[in-house]
Formats: sequence, C-alpha cells, structure tokens
Amino acid sequence: MKILKIQTLRGPNYWSIRRHQLIVMRLDLEELTERYSCDIPGFYEGLTSVLPSLVEHHCSPGVRGGFLSRVERGTLMGHIIEHVALELQQLAGMTAGFGRTRETSSPGIFQVAFEYDNEHAGRYAGRAAVRLCQSIVDTGTYPAEELTQDIEDLKELKAQASLGPSTEAIVKEAEARDIPWQQLNARFMIQFGYGCYQKRIQATLSNQTGVLAVELACDKEGTKQILRDAGVPVPRGTVIRYFDELQDAIDEVGGYPIAIKPLDGNHGRGITLDITKWETAAAAYDEASNASKTHSVILERFYTGRDHRVLVVNGKMVAVAERVPAHVIGDGQLTIEQLIEKTNKDPRRGDGHDNVLTRIVVDKTVLSMVTEKGYTLETVLPAGEVCFLRATANLSTGGSAIDRTDEVHPENAWLFARIAKIIGLDIAGIDVVTPDISKPLREVDGVIVEVNAAPGFRMHVAPSEGLPRNVAGAVMDMLFPPGQPSRVPILAVTGTNGKTTTTRLLAHIMKQTGLAVGYTTTDGIYIGDHLAEPGDNTGPQSAQLILRDPTVEVAVLECARGGILRAGLGFDTCDVGVVLNVSADHLGLGDIDTIEQMAKVKSVVAEVVMPKGYAVLNADDPLVVQMAERVKAQVAYFTMNPENEIVLRHTESGGLAAVYENGYLSILKGDWTLRIEQAVNVPITMKGRAPFMIANALAACLAAFAQGVKIEHIRAGLSTFVASTSQTPGRMNLFNMGSYHALIDYAHNPASYEALGAFVKNWPGHRIGVIGGPGDRRDEDFVALGQLSADIFDEIIVKEDDDTRGRERGSAAELISKGLQQVLGRVPEPRIRYEMILNETEAINTALDRAGAGSLVVILPESVNRAIQLIESRNPIKESNNNSHSPSLNSSTASLKPSQV
Repeated sequence: MKILKIQTLRGPNYWSIRRHQLIVMRLDLEELTERYSCDIPGFYEGLTSVLPSLVEHHCSPGVRGGFLSRVERGTLMGHIIEHVALELQQLAGMTAGFGRTRETSSPGIFQVAFEYDNEHAGRYAGRAAVRLCQSIVDTGTYPAEELTQDIEDLKELKAQASLGPSTEAIVKEAEARDIPWQQLNARFMIQFGYGCYQKRIQATLSNQTGVLAVELACDKEGTKQILRDAGVPVPRGTVIRYFDELQDAIDEVGGYPIAIKPLDGNHGRGITLDITKWETAAAAYDEASNASKTHSVILERFYTGRDHRVLVVNGKMVAVAERVPAHVIGDGQLTIEQLIEKTNKDPRRGDGHDNVLTRIVVDKTVLSMVTEKGYTLETVLPAGEVCFLRATANLSTGGSAIDRTDEVHPENAWLFARIAKIIGLDIAGIDVVTPDISKPLREVDGVIVEVNAAPGFRMHVAPSEGLPRNVAGAVMDMLFPPGQPSRVPILAVTGTNGKTTTTRLLAHIMKQTGLAVGYTTTDGIYIGDHLAEPGDNTGPQSAQLILRDPTVEVAVLECARGGILRAGLGFDTCDVGVVLNVSADHLGLGDIDTIEQMAKVKSVVAEVVMPKGYAVLNADDPLVVQMAERVKAQVAYFTMNPENEIVLRHTESGGLAAVYENGYLSILKGDWTLRIEQAVNVPITMKGRAPFMIANALAACLAAFAQGVKIEHIRAGLSTFVASTSQTPGRMNLFNMGSYHALIDYAHNPASYEALGAFVKNWPGHRIGVIGGPGDRRDEDFVALGQLSADIFDEIIVKEDDDTRGRERGSAAELISKGLQQVLGRVPEPRIRYEMILNETEAINTALDRAGAGSLVVILPESVNRAIQLIESRNPIKESNNNSHSPSLNSSTASLKPSQV
C-alpha cells in the first residue's frame, strides 16, 4: 500500500458538515486492491491480537463487535485502515470516532477520511495505521514495541499541542456558548469571536487586562505596599539584594519563622516557607535569588495557617481553593519513597499542567524536607502520619486542592473583590494564608500573601476534593456580556461561474449601509476599499484573515471548490449562503468526477447557514434546487424566469425570492412584489443585455435583502457598481478603443462561454475571440470550448496559458481546435476563420491590431492584469461608465423575454 496524499480539513467540508477536523488520505492499495480481509491468511487473527480494543467499534452493524464482524466476513483494506487510525488515537487518549472510506474512479485508489483530535497526531495515526495493517498482511502481526512507540508518539504530539488546562476550560465554555474561537500564530493567543467583536486571551490574561496591573502584580513588594496603604492585611517584610543583608532582614520582620521568595517569581519557583533556622534561610536565599530576574529577594514574616488561592473575575470572587503541599501519609508498612511511587500511580496525576494533579518529583527540595523531619526516603512512616514533601502548595509541584468556595466569609469575599480592583486586574489569583477562611481575616490574623496575574484555573475546574467551579463561565461573561454578539455577519458565495462578480457586488451593496466590509475574491482580499493581499484568495485561510481583522463589521466571502476540498470552509456557520450554479468545470480534479459530486462540494456553503439565516439558491439550476433538501436554514430563490414553478410555489407559501420580471430586478414574498431597479439602469448588466450579469445581480440583491439591508441601500449599490477594471477586474470589462471595442472576461469553462456568448453574439460588428482554458481541465472540456466558440465569434485566435498545469505545450490549443473543426466541418462554407498563436501576449496584440471599425475583440485571458495592461497601453477612451457608449446591439436582445435569456 502507498499513501499518495494526506490532507488536513479544519472546517465544514465535503465529507461532513458537522465534523470539521478530518484527515483525508488518498491511498493506493496496490496489490491489495481486489483482496478482501477474509482472503488474507491470518489477517483477522493478527488484527484482533494486536488491537483487541477494536471490538468497541460498532461500524454499520451498529453493535459492539460490528466492525470486527465485517473484517471476519471480508472488507477492503481502506475501510480497515480508517478504523485502525481512529483506534490508535483513542488508545493515546484522544477522542475520534467518525470515518468514511470511498473508492475513487481510479482502480485501487481510495480516499480514507477519519476524525482527529490533534491534526499532527491525526496525520501520524494515518501513517501508523498503514504500517500496522501492511505488517499484519506481510507477517501476521505488528511488533508490540512498535505499537507501544506509536501510542507514546501520539501522546507526545497531543501533549505538545495541548492548550493547557486553563485555556482549555475557557475554550470549552466558548464552544458551549457557540462562540467561535481560533488559535493565533503568535504568543499562544486565542481569539474568540469574529471581526470587530473579537476578544483575545493568553492563558488567563485577556485583552482587557491592563499592562500596569500585570507589572504591579509581578512586583511582589510593590503589590504588598499598595495593599498595605489601602488597609489590606499583608505580611511584614522587606526586600534585599545581597546575602549580607539577610540577617538584618530577619531581625527587621521579628525573627523566625520567615518565608523567602523571589521578588518577580511565578509558579512557586524559588519560594521557601516556614523557615526556622539560619542554615535553611541561607539556602532559601540562594534559591530565591536564582529564580529572580533581578536577583532581588523578598523576606517576610511567615504566618501559620492554610494556604488558599482565591480567583476573582471581573470584580467578583468566583472560586476559592485550599492548596495542600505535596505529601504522603504513612501506613506503617511502606517507605516514604514507596509511598511517593504509590501516590504517583493515581491516574489523575501526570507530568506538567495538563492533568488534574501533577506527579511528585523527588528532587533536592523534597530530600531537604524529608531530612529536616529527621527521615530518609527509606523511612517507614507510622500509620496516619503526614510527611510534607514541599513547603509550597503549588499544584505544579505535586500539591492538591480542596474547594472552599462556599465556606468564604462575606467580608472576605468583599475584601478579595476589592483587592483585585486595587491592583487593577480583571482576572486575579489572590494567595491568602488564614487558619479559617470562614472568618474575617483580621479576626484570625490572616494575610494576603500576593496577587497574581494570569492565575491557573486547574485547581478550580478540577479540584482534588469538592465541587468543580465553572470559572471559565465567569471569564466568558466578562468578555461577552449577555446580549453582546460574538460574530459579525458572514455572507458566503459559491458556484461555478459568477462568484467573484457577485461577491464584489454584494460587498459593494453592504458598504452602502456604512459598515466596514471585509471580502475575499479570486483577485484579492479587501478590507473596506483597501487591498490587503493580492492574488487568488478564495480559500479558508483568506476567510480567516477577514474574520481575524478587528475592523471588519461584515464579511463577504467567495468560497471556491479548491479550498473546500483542500481544507474545508474557514468558518463554522454563516448568515447567508449563496449558490449561483453548478456546471461541468474542474471535473476530474480532487477525485470529483461528476457534476453531482461537484454539486455536493458547492452545497457545503448552503448547508452551513445557521437556521435563522438564508440559503440563497438558483431556482433555474436543478442541482442547486436539490440543495434545499439538505439545508437547515430558510431558503430564498432567485430566477430569471418569473414563471418558474419552484419560485411560484415558494412565494405562494410566503417564501422569499428575487425575480427578473418585465425588465426589473424584483424581490417577491407572498403576494407582494418590490421592484428594486430596471436592468437597463444597472451598469453591470450592460444595459440589460448580459443575462448572466442580471442573474448575478439578482443573487446579490436577494442576499443583501435577506440580511436585512434596506432597499434604498441595495438600489444605491446596484446603480454605482460598474463592470470596470477597478471594481470587477476580468469580469465583463468593456473598453472603448475609438473605432472598435475590446472586452476582457475570465470565462474559462463551457458554462461561462455560453453565458458570455449570450451577450457577444448580439454585437452588430465583427467579433474576434482570443480564447483558451486552464490546462488542468478534461480533454472533452477543451473540445467543448472550441465548439462553443465557433458559434460565438467570426474570427478566433486560439492561445494557451503560460502555466499549462502539467499538460504538454500546445495540447490544450489542439483540443480546442479539434472542437472548432468539428463544427466547421458540418458547414459547407464556414463563415469563420481561426489560427493558433500560443503566446497569450502575441495573441492579444494580434487581435487588437486586426480589429476593424465597429468590431469587438473578446479576450479570455490567463492573466487578467496583463491583458488590461496591453489594452491600457493603447490608450482607450475613458468613460464614466464602461458600457455607456457601447454601440446598440441587435434589437432582438432588448426584446428577449426573461424566460428566454
């Protein structure tokens, strides 16, 4: 077997609308193509021996052992690899249960899609699944040590990508509230929400956390001084910078017991508590100095009592946990070392911060604590005796936490909230030492030890004892108060032809509302009126750029086939999803071989529309109409035919639609009609003579109306949007060259040729076409382009793209010529002539040089910018409207009924 390609999907996709995280492997089964599992000697026995846990996979039988029963009866290897990849992730502690396997049109080539928890681990699991199954085919087994290594590698990949317990808690809360989130590629930041509504966190710092507050919290002595001045009980203490000052500092705070800590430390590093003798103090000083960036050390009077961490969010106490230092309890039989080993076997303990508890590591601090008690690691502790292994109670060093939230005295709760405001932190972790948290601090000699920015949530969301607290909920309440949105409106556009024009027009209409619009097209990403990034930007990364921009108030996103197949959509849901049409373009690419499969790709945009939103569908395209059966949103149709039965039934039942009727672009709902504008007054329709542009305008108007845009804004957008090189480069750009006209359009497939031909064939003068097509299309597509061109033009120059996309130079042009010859061969005296000039620049210049008075040169370029530059170099006449001075077309065009265009 051989893996041909691995793709990572991160959004709604061709395989699943609901499951966004999928790995898709293109797998060549090679010699196993026709071999079922039941025909491979020993395979079933080997697989069940290596992965007995596969018995939990139900598969299509829907019962425990269902998948293994299929393996025993016989199934193809692609299906088995799908399940093995899922199970390897499960064994590594990752949740993954969805999978699909489909054979492609190429014999022996399968697409294996399966869910992942972490994308790097998912890709690894796919490769490991192929190795494992191939080994069982070849040898009857898979070495146990290799399986163990696979699982360990997967666990490590999971750990490397872990968000951390605090961040993960906040992310899960956001998901529960349907607030979108994404990781940013800098400083471990997470963005919640889209566009202008976005908020960010870094661990438990938020974009609302003040830098002065963080700086103050990091200055332990400064914090203590501010609190002391505010009447808050804090320990007596001083700051020293040299060892020679240690003894005087001890005397200054009143002698032992003392605590020594770094001035600017964190996570409990370098802190020693309850120091009662000089030798310990000297060692503690060195440890604190080394942990301090400035080598400055705080020496404080040590206060006896229990160590508590108080969490305050947005000025309100939300949780309190008592922190207990790492310790073991004797049983009269085991040594201290054995007790530590037994404690570490608790499944809740692990390495780092990702588990509920952290493993206890025996280091010099632990040895010092044990020695100070007069013990060694070999000492057998009497039953019931507690031996503390750390002076500090940090969870990161093996401590545990007991929830005490409900025990806090009201006066203490008031004090804690006040402290967070004094320091200025929106999210604060306050360390409190008190014998009894249920009594006011002043009554029991309790003190505030320090205040921390970016406090950990682990002890609150998963305490060792007591109730878990939804502290992440308080954070999300602060970032997104009730009633505040987290999403900007998203209007998505897809289809085979017309996507870019419709996207640009829709964005232009939305701008009339005064909102800041971000939009993506095949020629660039735009924020407002500014080009943010040039190039073909119709994939998920481009959408993410728009949704990450804090100035964007509305997103209009062009969604192309390629991006959906390669990575899925760049958003989880949208307010309006527009599907313009589906035709035979790009077939044979990405294992999409039929127009029905292509319709399923395009349908993703319609299916992700939220229930209260609208799927805007072309009622004149049967494949698009069928999508209505799968959408959960409201449906709105647009049509060029006012007698369209689907639309008539839809509007009679109160549905929304846009129709081209009696020369008007109109909105229909129920029994009322709202006329927006006459097509002849809409510039992009070329005075109403370009039917496909009328259809694009209908779709854009309907999408805007469905989003709640006022009709006057829609009308203003229509009347000021021109098919110019500035607003729609490469889309029906008509140039007045004086004695003749030139037209640039990015038609590149049969459907777009047909749509363009409806306009060009009615040109009253000589029509010259410079034609071609992208090299990655099927042979029959090029032949079709030639056949269509023979019916559109009087003279044809067949050129070829610079990038032949893997084709031999000249082969695409030969196929187009073949289509031309098929048509011309049926005519006794052909009225047209054609020639091949492969170089696009030469072909364009030749056509422009030949243009006679009243003629039209139609250029269908690979490079729109290059074609525009070649025309601009000939100084076309500048006009206020690209089509305002075009010659009158045949009257037959103006008299066409909507149902005929």
